[in-house]
Amino acid sequence: MKDELSNRLSNAPVVPLIGENDAGRAVATANALSQGGLSVIEVVMRSDDAQKGMEAIIQQTEGLLVGAGTVLTLDQCKSVLDSGAQFIVCPGLVDEIVTYCLGKDVPIYPGTMTAGEVQRAYAMGLREVKFFPASLAGGVPMLKALGSVFREMRFMPTGGVSAGNLAEFLALPSVLACGGSWLTPAAAVEAGDYSQITQLASEAVDIAKSARA
Repeated sequence: MKDELSNRLSNAPVVPLIGENDAGRAVATANALSQGGLSVIEVVMRSDDAQKGMEAIIQQTEGLLVGAGTVLTLDQCKSVLDSGAQFIVCPGLVDEIVTYCLGKDVPIYPGTMTAGEVQRAYAMGLREVKFFPASLAGGVPMLKALGSVFREMRFMPTGGVSAGNLAEFLALPSVLACGGSWLTPAAAVEAGDYSQITQLASEAVDIAKSARA
């Protein structure tokens, strides 16, 4: 799984976030993103029925790698993995979640924003982490500083990333991929305007290819 995830992120280093209670809209959003060229999806556990939406995406779509984001506790981590999540993303660094995922060989991207958190993740054996909230934590300048010290570490900035600054983040060698909710605007989802989501995904893929050329 780790190798497949890395390969896909190398080809399209953008991870869209889906936060949707309605399973039907979650599936339609995931399919729209896939049509735009994005096949790694993070479903954020920020609402009561988000996990049901993730389960529907896993069961009703093909060719996607689907992870669970905003995982806060070990029990929640175990639950979403039982539901089929293929990777885990956390807003912060929780040792017991990291240890559990490493023991199960599940890709895990805990949130970091300081040198101390990155060093702790490094000491635990991680070489890929989330950088969150990216814009508030110092953005590109901070990632340049962290990347110069932790030369083996790669980051997934999320929080404040948009089409306007995606290329700047992806130009950094230390950036694995960028995550963001700008690809799934709530108004478009609620209106059923999935063509807009496909267009945003396609635009992000084009930006990524140019930035990594």
